[in-house]
Amino acid sequence: MSVVKHFIEESIKKTEIDEFLRNKLERAGYGGVDITKTPLGTHIVVYAMRPGVVIGRGGETIRDLATILEEKFGLPTPQISVAEMEIPELNAYVIASRVASGLRRGIHYRRAGYWALNQVSAAGALGVEITISGKLRGRRSKYEKFRAGYLPKSGDPPLKHIRGTEVHVKLKQGILGVRVRIMPPGVEFPDKVTIFEREKKEDSEETPETGAADASVSEKADASVSEKADASVSEKADASVSEKADASVSEKADASVSEKADASVSEKADASVSEKADASVSEKADASVSDKNRGTVK
Repeated sequence: MSVVKHFIEESIKKTEIDEFLRNKLERAGYGGVDITKTPLGTHIVVYAMRPGVVIGRGGETIRDLATILEEKFGLPTPQISVAEMEIPELNAYVIASRVASGLRRGIHYRRAGYWALNQVSAAGALGVEITISGKLRGRRSKYEKFRAGYLPKSGDPPLKHIRGTEVHVKLKQGILGVRVRIMPPGVEFPDKVTIFEREKKEDSEETPETGAADASVSEKADASVSEKADASVSEKADASVSEKADASVSEKADASVSEKADASVSEKADASVSEKADASVSEKADASVSDKNRGTVK
C-alpha cells in the first residue's frame, strides 16, 4: 500500500468513527473526538457536555463503545477517555447541532441563526460565521450567512485556528445544511501591529534601588555644593578681611607719617623763627649800645 492510500484510508476511518459517535452520543452533547495511536493501542478522547452520559452506570456505556470500535472499525485495543468541554459555545459542532435542533423543531432559520451567533459572540469568540443553505423559503435552493467579528478566509491563521463543522437536517421541504466556523479567543495574527507608547520619566514609578541611588546622588551633590559654597564664602571673607586689614594698616601708616612730618616741619619752622628773632634782637641791641658809646666819647 502506498503512503497516499494509507493516509486516505486513515482519514476515511476517522470520519466514520466521528459520524458514529455523533449519532451514538447525541444526548450527551457530543463535541468531537481525538484519535491517537500509541505502542500500547489506540487512545481515544471524546469531548462531551455531559461526560456522565458517555460513561454510563458503572462504565457500561464506555465499555460497549470500546467493543464496537474494536470490532467494527478495527482499532487495536482502544482506550477511551472522556473530557468535558469548558465552554460549549466555542465548539463548532455543539453550535451547529443546536441550530439543526431548532430548525427541526420548526424555528425560523433567521431566528435560529442570530440566536446561535449571539451565543458564540457572548462566549468571547473573535469571529463566527454561520451558513444555512437549502430550500429556505421556496422551491429554489439558497443560502444565508450570519457573521460577526473578525474571521479571515485565507492564510495560515484559518488553517491553524478556525474550528468548523457541517451538520445536515432532514425536513419536509428537503435537506438543509448548517455550516459553522468559529475563531476562538487568544489567537495572535501575524498582520496585527501593536504600538507601544513611550513611558514618561515623570510618570514612571521609582523602584527602591533607583530611589536609594537617587538619594545618595542627591546627598553627594548637596555635600559638594555646600563644600564649594563654604569654600567660596571663606575665600571671600578672607579676601575682604585682608583688604580691610591692609587698608587700615596703610591708613594708620599714612597718618603716622604725616603726623611725624608735620611735627618735624613745625619744629624746624619754630627753631628757624626763634633763631632769626634772637639774631635780630641781638643785632639791634648791639647797634644801640655802640651808638651810646659813641655819644659818650664825643
